[in-house]
Amino acid sequence: MPIQTHYLTSNPYSRPRLPLYKVTKLVIHWVGNPKSSALSNRNYFENLKLGRTKTYASSHYIVGLDGEVIQCIPDNERAYHAKSANSYSLGIETCHPDWEGQFSNCTYDALIALCAMLCKKYGLDPRKDLLRHYDVTGKCCPKYYVVHPEAWTQLKEDVHKQMC
Repeated sequence: MPIQTHYLTSNPYSRPRLPLYKVTKLVIHWVGNPKSSALSNRNYFENLKLGRTKTYASSHYIVGLDGEVIQCIPDNERAYHAKSANSYSLGIETCHPDWEGQFSNCTYDALIALCAMLCKKYGLDPRKDLLRHYDVTGKCCPKYYVVHPEAWTQLKEDVHKQMC
């Protein structure tokens, strides 16, 4: 699958260059900004380097509305995406068309393919190693998949099927 590499500049707010020694989980997020693009969300993380808001945030990957995938941080470095899980997980932000938060078909298909590829690469079982941000912190993220847990179960099953 094509992945555009647009690494963030090293900085204390979004790319601290701390090591991520072993990937044991993938954490899925929604961007919380309907209709925004993968690139605009990547640029938001990049602009945090200025330190104006003292916000710490980033993700390894962002899946866009048209199914494009941008990698912001190498897999062997930590991103600031899920507090206590940052040291062992990859963060995947996902764009969405509205405040309901359900991913478009293009976005969903690309997310499934990305997760299947990463699960294979790191020997993960998507049925137990894919987490919602909610599962780590209790935050309603990704919203649609918190409100509709059956859709989350289906997403994990779709990743598993893609791996077979």
